[in-house]
Amino acid sequence: MMMAVSFTRYGRLYYLDPGGHSPKVGDKVLVPTDAGPEVAECVWAPQWVSEDVEGLPVCAGIAADEQLERDETNRRHRAEARSVSKRLIRRHELPMKVVGVDYLDADNVYTVYFSAPHRVDFRALVRDLARNLRARVELRQIGPRDEARLQGGIGPCGRDLCCATFLKDFEPVSVRMAKDQDLPVNPLRIAGACGRLMCCLKYEHPLYQEFRAGAPRAGATVDTPEGRGTVVGHNVPSDSVVVRLDDGGRRCACSRADVCAPRKQHDEKYGGQTAGEE
Repeated sequence: MMMAVSFTRYGRLYYLDPGGHSPKVGDKVLVPTDAGPEVAECVWAPQWVSEDVEGLPVCAGIAADEQLERDETNRRHRAEARSVSKRLIRRHELPMKVVGVDYLDADNVYTVYFSAPHRVDFRALVRDLARNLRARVELRQIGPRDEARLQGGIGPCGRDLCCATFLKDFEPVSVRMAKDQDLPVNPLRIAGACGRLMCCLKYEHPLYQEFRAGAPRAGATVDTPEGRGTVVGHNVPSDSVVVRLDDGGRRCACSRADVCAPRKQHDEKYGGQTAGEE
């Protein structure tokens, strides 16, 4: 059994073992964290999954009125800290942008996440924040990818950002991946909301590598079911190649299996019969 929760509306999903509980979508549940149980919203009711997943944290139950009141109080503290931080940053004239705020009520500690174009001397700012918030304050500078993860948003595909919903780790992405997928090397086309290369370039790259390893290259002469021709393009998602036929110059799309040498050798040896026909 598995369920999914989110600490913020449309935020990143966290998966739990429901244990002996059966929350419905929209219910507030308790999620075990390093700082103790925290309130989150159930966005995926418990259900059986086909994969054997182990090591998931166990849901601590439905949140009671006391936990809900504590969670709302902490939300007000975070909102106040964000407002105070922005005001003091303007007063100190620092090139900083507040991205997110965490608050641990047990230790009375605020953690303010910010982005900046370079390193910032924020020692005076920390002292003013601690004085105004009457708590210990930590400031942490984050990069563009983590900024997009915390703020969330919509990607070029029209869906919520991968990093803000399900992506846990940032894998290295290179321009070579865009070239292998025949994408224009244009920052406006291959950059995500963070301004860096889109993480999704990594998803289909192995498919393109496998296709190119077995498909005839552009310019190669091949035999197709419609006659001999020259390869002029590839269509990796459909596992096909585009061939310009020698007879009339007409173009046709052929399955990679119809033009690759191993398949043709198999058909020549066995006469195109399948194992069941034999």
